[in-house]
Amino acid sequence: MELSKYFQQFIHNSKSSGIVLILFVLISLLIANSSLSTDFQNFLDSKFGFRSIHLDYSVSVWINDGLMAVFFLLVGLEIKRELLEGELSDIKKASLPIIAAVGGMLIPALIYFSFNYDTDYKNGWAIPMATDIAFSLAIISLLGKSVPNSLKIFLSALAIVDDLGAILVIAIFYTDQIDWLSLGICSAITILLIILNKSGVKNLIFYLIPGLFLWYFMHHSGIHATIAGVILAFTIPTNISETEISPLEKLEEKLHIPVSFIIMPLFALANTNITFQKEIFEGFINPLSLGIIGGLFVGKVVGINLFSWISIKLRWAELPAFSGWREMMGVGFLAGIGFTMSIFVSLLAFPDEIEIQNISKISILIGSVLSGIVGYFVLRTKEKPFN
Repeated sequence: MELSKYFQQFIHNSKSSGIVLILFVLISLLIANSSLSTDFQNFLDSKFGFRSIHLDYSVSVWINDGLMAVFFLLVGLEIKRELLEGELSDIKKASLPIIAAVGGMLIPALIYFSFNYDTDYKNGWAIPMATDIAFSLAIISLLGKSVPNSLKIFLSALAIVDDLGAILVIAIFYTDQIDWLSLGICSAITILLIILNKSGVKNLIFYLIPGLFLWYFMHHSGIHATIAGVILAFTIPTNISETEISPLEKLEEKLHIPVSFIIMPLFALANTNITFQKEIFEGFINPLSLGIIGGLFVGKVVGINLFSWISIKLRWAELPAFSGWREMMGVGFLAGIGFTMSIFVSLLAFPDEIEIQNISKISILIGSVLSGIVGYFVLRTKEKPFN
């Protein structure tokens, strides 16, 4: 089974960017636990922009709401392409990763909620639902030919569906009070983008400029600004021609490098700056940490494999080629690497609660590291290499 050139590029970038992400996580942790921590936090809190038009935000907000909107734009482009012409375009091929992803979101959320339904942490139920595409694909790529291509495609498709689920959760459940005027303007811009698409306009500049205004008004509407990136992505025109590169493919290709090697590392640098204080670890074993670690490390692998088993027993889907339940267990563990999206959700779930955010981040790191290590060694034990 051959990997498409887009999956090859996706996985290649994910392998390299995963290593860069790890480096920036370590740098962030070192800074946060050094004499530079106060200066670094002051830098993240410093504001710049245009106050006259209400675009005066801190460095953290520009990274989390601005740059991450570009990350979500890329995710949206990947989702759209896969829905139209890729691994999610055929219901038979798409059924297993879709069903597995649903299980991989529901079971972790239920595990978290079982620990936290009557606590102050209940709003973080979506934290362990997410899968970090870069880290999970980086690890499976390190295994080379010991893992069949079909399994890499399955994990990629699952992670994309997982991201779509996370986007919907953020839009529905982590939205502030709605400014209906701003939301109405967002709707008008979206209609304009759709008209441009239907009219055959292919020049990307006619989409990106309205996209900037879409982000601005989305940010002021109360719905998280990153959703603007997804909406914009779904209006970018594409085609199914193998000879002509579509605007969607052009934009996707241009965004891979900056997102993988600039935006995500900057997000990691700004959001994993955890100062390890004894107070955090004295109360670390609590419903919050148990819900996150349990959701990522146990919930993901159980949910993905349980729902996959049910769908296969009911003959709704088939296992990936050259793969058995051992390989599915390994992929299930790799999907428990939540890092980027999990941290992003934790910031939305507990705004301005730094101590809770820090416990969440440490729990996400522990759950993700455990999942990555176990997943790697489960898949590494495969005896016969695949070409």
